[in-house]
Amino acid sequence: MRAVIQRVDRASVRINHQELSSIDKGILILLGVGKADTETDADYILEKAVNLRIFEDEYNKMNRSLIDIKGAMMIISQFTLMGNCIKGRRPSFTDAEEPSRANQLYEYLIGKAKEKGTHVETGKFQEMMKIELVNDGPVTILIDSKKKF
Repeated sequence: MRAVIQRVDRASVRINHQELSSIDKGILILLGVGKADTETDADYILEKAVNLRIFEDEYNKMNRSLIDIKGAMMIISQFTLMGNCIKGRRPSFTDAEEPSRANQLYEYLIGKAKEKGTHVETGKFQEMMKIELVNDGPVTILIDSKKKF
């Protein structure tokens, strides 16, 4: 499982020119689910995301986590994160999980995030979305559950 985590001042999702959801200060997670991924991968991504010390403290040092600041989280499915561009010019998406299983893991991660008491907003699985965000910093972190060591 791969995640792009962006520290944001705000973020929103639109589908067909209608706003679906939005958050203020927090993190935007773009999530790619791979064929070999399990709930353990989702748990790893979530624990890293909510505990990353990427928010500034009173000394302007990145020492606070999403939990510390009581920030919001937006989780968007993005199968293109599983794209492989090693050969040719067109990305291959053969490593992406099939949609029904990918959606199960996406929903699992959302459920676990809500259990943590974090305000969670989402996109809509398999929809064309317009994502707007104000990246704070910019701070952008890549996490891959298969690259733990």
